[in-house]
Amino acid sequence: MRDLLAGGAGTTRDPARRALAVRAVAGCWTAAGELPVRLVYWHGQYEGPVTLKDGRALAAGGAGTLLLSLDDSVAYDPGPGTWTATGRLLQGRRLHSLTALRDGRALAAGGVPGRQAFPQPTIDHAELLDPASGTWRATTRMTEARGGHSATVLGDGRVLVAGGQRPRSRQGMLTLATAEVFDPVHETWSATGSMTAARWDHVAVPLPGGRVLVVGGLVSTTRYGAGAALGLCEVYDPASGTWEPTGSLRAARAVHQAVPLPDGSVLAIGGEPGRAADDARLHPYSLASTEIYSVTTGVWRPGPPLPWGRALHRAVPTADGVLVFGGTDSACLDVGFASTLLCADGARHWAPAAPLVTGRWAFGATVLGDGRVLAAGGVSRAGAAAPRTDEDVPARTAEVFTP
Repeated sequence: MRDLLAGGAGTTRDPARRALAVRAVAGCWTAAGELPVRLVYWHGQYEGPVTLKDGRALAAGGAGTLLLSLDDSVAYDPGPGTWTATGRLLQGRRLHSLTALRDGRALAAGGVPGRQAFPQPTIDHAELLDPASGTWRATTRMTEARGGHSATVLGDGRVLVAGGQRPRSRQGMLTLATAEVFDPVHETWSATGSMTAARWDHVAVPLPGGRVLVVGGLVSTTRYGAGAALGLCEVYDPASGTWEPTGSLRAARAVHQAVPLPDGSVLAIGGEPGRAADDARLHPYSLASTEIYSVTTGVWRPGPPLPWGRALHRAVPTADGVLVFGGTDSACLDVGFASTLLCADGARHWAPAAPLVTGRWAFGATVLGDGRVLAAGGVSRAGAAAPRTDEDVPARTAEVFTP
């Protein structure tokens, strides 16, 4: 722990910011090597790195320069702290899902192939990584092509894939409500009940007892792909294969985060509010608000507000709370935030933690087997903050947070 000195802290009127200025800083971020891929964006919640059963972190696919879908597959070994290339994906993809299976393998499913285009083509192709050989092989195809979907490991080891998008016509995208389940034992996909609301870029959180909560997201509303953020939430019951609406968010959210808390509740953090709020005023900036979902009542209540808004950030559960790091403001998407915040269970304010070595947004993160947190890839600077406005500056290095 060390003290954080912030100029002007004594004059700020914001109690959350004032609290950050006087509290001690927890943890430390240290360099964790350089990714073998020059530039990789992981815009989606489910396409970034995952931690395998053998303790390594796997990253596969994502978006490169000009949103080209990548087939790169690399693994981080937390022992020596090094990255090594594994066999390439059979299909380059972004906005896909990458899931660590309980038997040690990894599943890459769906996504967007090839170069940037509109409408975005989507695929039903799925493949499995054998961690021993480091090679990918095709498995059975999904019941439906989709990208921007969620993927959640259920209590019995199966994988629930829900929502996403696919082309509707030459002018637009169709947001999906459909869902399907992958059985890793028989390597089969089977349709399950559809969600009550179509959505993509949402967050799915396992609940106590095996159910899954889906939080917010986007729905496409125009033929050119513009979308509206959702406040609607629902719960999946794997026993019946059905979805049931639950309490709506107090604020619609997309490119947000949602993580389980130690007491079984769920914390939703930041994100984009959509084009306009209920009062019809334009709100272009990212949200600083958070909300807490009660599993017992199915109602969201206000959580401790962030000192400033952020989107395209990452949040992970810790032993006693939640760690939030990186991101940017959706109004400009120029500079990746380096700040890291920690909220212990039951706390009313966010406390500062050591900042990232490199500010980044649209990056990947995973909790390693020893409880440390890996952050990798993403964008450091873009737009007016980059040396050239037409060329994003990648966050090529990875780093590890030690509590």
